[in-house]
Amino acid sequence: MQRVQVQRSDALIDLPASTRRNLELTQTLRGESASDSPTLFALLDTCMTGMGSRLLKSWLLSPPRDRQVAMDRLQAQAVLRGDSGAGAWGGLREQLKGASDVERITARTALRQVRPRELVALRHALARAGALSVQVQALQPEPGSLLAGMARWLTPPTHCAELLHMALLEEPAALVRDGGVIADGLDAELDELRGIQTNCDAFLLDLETREKERTGIANLRVQFNKVHGFYIEVTQGQLDKVPDDYRRRQTLKNAERFITPELKTFEDKALSAQERALAREKWLYEGLLDQLQPFVPALTELAQAMASLDVLCALTERSLTLNWCAPEFTKEPCIEIRQGRHPVVEARLAQMSGASFIANDTVLGSKQRLQIITGPNMGGKSTYMRQVALIVLLASIGSHVPASRCRLGPIDAIHTRIGAADDLANAQSTFMLEMTEAAQILHSATPHSLVLMDEIGRGTSTFDGLALASGIATHLHNKTQAFALFATHYFELTEFPATHTAAVNMHVSAAESGASIVFLHELQPGPASKSYGVQVARLAGMPGAVLNHARHALSALEAGASESRQQVDLFAAPPESEATGPSPIEVALAQINPDALSPREALDALYALQRLLPKH
Repeated sequence: MQRVQVQRSDALIDLPASTRRNLELTQTLRGESASDSPTLFALLDTCMTGMGSRLLKSWLLSPPRDRQVAMDRLQAQAVLRGDSGAGAWGGLREQLKGASDVERITARTALRQVRPRELVALRHALARAGALSVQVQALQPEPGSLLAGMARWLTPPTHCAELLHMALLEEPAALVRDGGVIADGLDAELDELRGIQTNCDAFLLDLETREKERTGIANLRVQFNKVHGFYIEVTQGQLDKVPDDYRRRQTLKNAERFITPELKTFEDKALSAQERALAREKWLYEGLLDQLQPFVPALTELAQAMASLDVLCALTERSLTLNWCAPEFTKEPCIEIRQGRHPVVEARLAQMSGASFIANDTVLGSKQRLQIITGPNMGGKSTYMRQVALIVLLASIGSHVPASRCRLGPIDAIHTRIGAADDLANAQSTFMLEMTEAAQILHSATPHSLVLMDEIGRGTSTFDGLALASGIATHLHNKTQAFALFATHYFELTEFPATHTAAVNMHVSAAESGASIVFLHELQPGPASKSYGVQVARLAGMPGAVLNHARHALSALEAGASESRQQVDLFAAPPESEATGPSPIEVALAQINPDALSPREALDALYALQRLLPKH
């Protein structure tokens, strides 16, 4: 640990867990998190290194509120993809390709847990970093810019690469305990011990030649095994020629094995040389780790610079490949997106069918802060809402965005209430979970927040859900004043903009042809004419008998609704009771004195009151 940085709540755009889940930033709603799953991270992650991928995910999940950070990143991408840096991002990515994870190797070095081959990989990475620094400097970045800082941080620390080259073999063993790690020439004692092992065969051949000449035994052999060590083997027929200085070591059926004082001395030295060499290598390796400790802070900065450059090159590649534009930032609150597209859905369409994505505009500002969005299921309401949130998020991390133009004001949070789910383990039903998330949004959202509400209130009865949806929309409009996209199937809510000046009706269009429906996925002003629920059920493969029954039931319900009394205005204040005089029954009752009536008079008075009742 080099330093501690306090994470302040007002420094980052708030992305609650529900937002990360609903926008499918790093994993799908089905829980898929593999690199090939249709998530925003999977679409963006073309990084060449593991540390670049980790940093990209960190940027995606921790977008800064400070627009200067995003502007610096966009300026760096402009240099990488502009005239002054044409093709520079491609060359940098080639240099980054295959680079080792300097960040993790440095951390393991600091913890003294790094392996020899990782240090060799670090040595190669330092060479790449030096080349990257030269390439970035060739772009002539402005002093104080993000790229200028990277060029400085990418410069390898002095003598670090030389130390690694001098201390380690080019292809060391995987573990220090296996030996064969430290380079030749670093330590004289280690070289001597290795020399004993290397020259062992030559010594044995020389000894065998000399002993044959001395004894006259032509078939004498000097050999070695792990059980008995070194020995001189003589067959039974030649035992009479064995000198007196031979000492018997082992008797075999057809031969005898001996050892001499000279061979015994060599054996002691040779057998201990391997153990001593391994111990010496371990000691030298620990010394190497000691020498590397002062380089850890510089290596950490170098790793961060390589990761940042990797991410910027990946975002540059994505912007060019996917035809994205650079966002603009303003101080006044607004979200203005022209020809916006959902990045993941667009890429998926192109991959699966080659179809083009239908782009839509979004304009939210001081005079229009809430959109009431209606239209059929499968029409694209949820896709449109999510694409707005993703474009805002991409702009905030300093990425280009899938649109022809994007102007964005200050944003402090992205809140979403999308989908139906339950949490049985915590005793929360679908509706309870929906209300809990909605309540958290209403308590925490501000005028600088983006709020997505999709089909709120559908988990209870129609009137309850409609009442709650209208109350939540009113709170967002009047009190929270957040930028809100409010998708609903309650057509009663299309009356909301009539009494709320900052709200507007929008709908996704569809074309009906007989019993079938064609979704146009185009957002248009005004409320939708109908929900097309029966048509969508037909597309889902619902049995024909069910569809016929549903059509007749729908016609009957619509006819009954048209004959019923006028719809109640959900957004009007409760009507006051009208002041009227006493009714005729009340006047007649006031004139009766029960104590003065005979039974016959009481019966007549009762008949008189009955006649005063209104006729039905």
